[in-house]
Amino acid sequence: MFKDYNMNQLVLPLDLEVKLQENDIAFHIHHLVETIPDEAFASFLRHSGCPAYHPRMMLKLILCGYTQSAFSGRKIEALTKDSIRMMWLAQGYEPSYRTINRFRIHPEMKTLIRQCFIQFRCQLVEERLIDQEAIFIDGTKIEANANKFTFVWKKAIEKHHRRLIEQSNQLYNELLNNKIIPEIASEQDGQLSNEQLHEIAEKLEEVVEDYTQAIAHTEDVAERKQLRRQRKTPKQMVKQVREWIGRKQKYEKDLDILGARNSYSKTDHDATFMRMKDDYMKNGQLKPGYNVQIATEGQYTLAYGIFPNPTDTKTLIPFLHTIEEEYFELPQHIVADAGYGSEQNYDHILTKINRTPLLTYAHYLNEQKRRFKTDPFQTSNWEYDAEQDVYLCPNEKKLWFQRKVTRRDRSGFTRQFKLYECEDCTGCPFRSTCTKAQEANRTLMINETWEQQKAYVREKLSEDKTNKLYRQRKIDVEPVFAFLKANLGFTRFMLRGKSKAEHDIGLALMAVNLRKYAVRT
Repeated sequence: MFKDYNMNQLVLPLDLEVKLQENDIAFHIHHLVETIPDEAFASFLRHSGCPAYHPRMMLKLILCGYTQSAFSGRKIEALTKDSIRMMWLAQGYEPSYRTINRFRIHPEMKTLIRQCFIQFRCQLVEERLIDQEAIFIDGTKIEANANKFTFVWKKAIEKHHRRLIEQSNQLYNELLNNKIIPEIASEQDGQLSNEQLHEIAEKLEEVVEDYTQAIAHTEDVAERKQLRRQRKTPKQMVKQVREWIGRKQKYEKDLDILGARNSYSKTDHDATFMRMKDDYMKNGQLKPGYNVQIATEGQYTLAYGIFPNPTDTKTLIPFLHTIEEEYFELPQHIVADAGYGSEQNYDHILTKINRTPLLTYAHYLNEQKRRFKTDPFQTSNWEYDAEQDVYLCPNEKKLWFQRKVTRRDRSGFTRQFKLYECEDCTGCPFRSTCTKAQEANRTLMINETWEQQKAYVREKLSEDKTNKLYRQRKIDVEPVFAFLKANLGFTRFMLRGKSKAEHDIGLALMAVNLRKYAVRT
């Protein structure tokens, strides 16, 4: 005997909600999107044309697709036809992949994603899943949706641009000395502008036209040959100058796209070439990508940002500004690894935003080892006499203060150093171990502000409470990237351009949050 099976009979229930499990992730997606204020969707409203799909429904579908590791518009469209949770969220609608993709790259999508993170954090606070005592910051590099071999390097562009300027200036001086063209008023120091090159090309074309007219009005064969030979050089010059104009415009455009970066991809101008951890060829190949920064608590992503620079040091301050302006007020403790430890970052956190930085620095772990503490050649172990302002080296020689030195980095941050020099290194038995200088005395650069900041960090991390917070970092923020890449399968951006990539990674990180939240609750 079999259970009744009839394909021609209407089967109840028609409401798909009862087919979902009690704690299905679709319910969490629905609840989250419904908490977003109506004002956030006002910009999607249109008063003409065919009525659009409701943006709440579209956002729910895209979020649900990302939680199922469906990152392309066609895969999300397919899920609306065969996934019960997607059918319930869509309530019978089946938007095409073009509609899904247009909605995903909409400029106002950034506001909706930001609202998702704000409302999700409020939900965590209400349920006491986070205590708002600290945020844990870390970054990872994710490959951009760009060709790996269409790269543009800043050094190469600058080299070719300089050579073009030299060649064009040389040609201009040659034409000026031979009185072929009149002097042109210079607007830029050391180089000819595009307008000046156009003017030179027009003057040369006039010279060529004069030769052409002269050839047409003479019947002497020898003279015509002579005029053609004379016309050949300015014709070649016209061709060369026209080529320079195109190249100069291209170089200037490339430099404008590059900005402060060292490279970019031709298929995604916002992506920068950087080294990835996933180096399958083991040859250190550079790939176009973005540096994704996240702030977490309780293994939930609370804020995110993407940056073009591969190192984390220069991303901390702008990322903290983004968190304060767009997401939430910063908690008391800012926790991150040694990649963020710098004088500028410590100064910003301590003096500008009045928070506690729990950031280690480059040699913090080495300084805790016995070998480092007993090494007589480590300058941090040298004896210092504050009254005389001198250091004592391992050979009992004094290093006297000489002068103050100021250094300015690329970002414009200024650091102050004190320069000390040994009184006499002649015949020192430790010379080869102590310094690489062959003849000069040993010098020592001391940054007092940096040393005070390091002492402050060591003191904070020696306290039980703050040390516990710092040790929590590796089990709080780093697993999020593992969930993102290994579990969700998000290892490469689907969209091109920084603004669209922000939408892409925001949806993926929120999908990770929802999956974790659904399991925990």
